[in-house]
Amino acid sequence: MTAFTINGRRVDVKADADTPLLWVIREHLKLTGTKFGCGVAQCGACTVHVNGEPVRSCSTPLSEVAGKQVTTIEGLAPKGDHPLQKAWIAEQVPQCGYCQSGQIMSAAALLKKNKKPTRDQIKEHMNGNICRCGTYNKIVSAIERAAKGA
Repeated sequence: MTAFTINGRRVDVKADADTPLLWVIREHLKLTGTKFGCGVAQCGACTVHVNGEPVRSCSTPLSEVAGKQVTTIEGLAPKGDHPLQKAWIAEQVPQCGYCQSGQIMSAAALLKKNKKPTRDQIKEHMNGNICRCGTYNKIVSAIERAAKGA
């Protein structure tokens, strides 16, 4: 059993220590907002926070989160009212929506460290989060909107 806290709730999970956190989140805990994209930590669709830091859950073994705090898109703002979630809607970012939870979790980590990032800082931070629909300009605009508090 591996114990950790996810979205403010302590859990004990019975799974092999090397099981990717992504599959623990989706299959064991039934939180399906975190997506599988590539399986090799290259696309960002599976991004979650571990102790406040963004990690690619597809390549993070369960053993690495023992005793730690994990936050998924469901725990970012349980009512869906995080400034980034509101900005995502206002800027009409989602197309297929598949990458969006990972994009938002990466953006939330940026805004936690840098409340007023420049456009270049946003682009640099978000580099590596792939959007198959190519909504990168809208993603940057949404992050800028959230940073302004609009």
